[in-house]
Amino acid sequence: MSHDPLAGLLRSFCLTTMASIYADTLQQAEQHHWGYRKFLQHLCESEAEDRRQRRVARLLKQSGLPDGKSLGNLEEKLLPEKIRRQLPTLLEGGFVERGENVLAFGLPGRGKSHFVAALGRELILRHGHTVLFIPTFKLVQKLLLAKKALKLEALLKKLDRYAVVCLDDIGYVQQDREEMEVLFTFLAERYERRSVMITSNLVFSKWDQIFKDPMTTMAAIDRLVHHATILEFDGESVRTKKAKARQTA
Repeated sequence: MSHDPLAGLLRSFCLTTMASIYADTLQQAEQHHWGYRKFLQHLCESEAEDRRQRRVARLLKQSGLPDGKSLGNLEEKLLPEKIRRQLPTLLEGGFVERGENVLAFGLPGRGKSHFVAALGRELILRHGHTVLFIPTFKLVQKLLLAKKALKLEALLKKLDRYAVVCLDDIGYVQQDREEMEVLFTFLAERYERRSVMITSNLVFSKWDQIFKDPMTTMAAIDRLVHHATILEFDGESVRTKKAKARQTA
């Protein structure tokens, strides 16, 4: 059985999982009198699941998502009630298919980054979407370096491979005009085609601190909110709540 030519053919077709379980599955099929259809289906399902798991692992590794910020350790009871109601719909991932955005606003410590990171992770695990999580200042640096090297278009095409780009802490970016322009270019390129998820400690009325120019600020906001779910993380700091709980305990 170890010299069965079918196993070799499966490997030659890069069906590595099917090849590795072929002999054991054949023995199981003979013992339990499986028909050829059930035998083939078991092999195909095993190959498909193994490929899915490998792809998910690869997407998670490439995503830049922070460790420890998952749905499992997201304390939903500490989230505002409206956001708790919106979460199931966001987890369905329809907004990604439609190229819509998710914008999370709130003061520091309210759980915005954890929420967006957890949502991004679930989009990979549940739907196999390509996700990139990156601090906004790092993305701006990459865009600016690419522009100076005359490679901005190539970088934008590379970023376009991601169905979702999560820009963390956009409110902390204090840019000069050149930096502002590359960030605006990135957002404009994704408009109505690809999703962005953004966390910000600045409300829209203060985004002139980011984009400097009033017209550019207005244009950026207009593109982001046109198709967007806006999440408001109000209330007390999550970190403060946890600290109080520990003191009480």
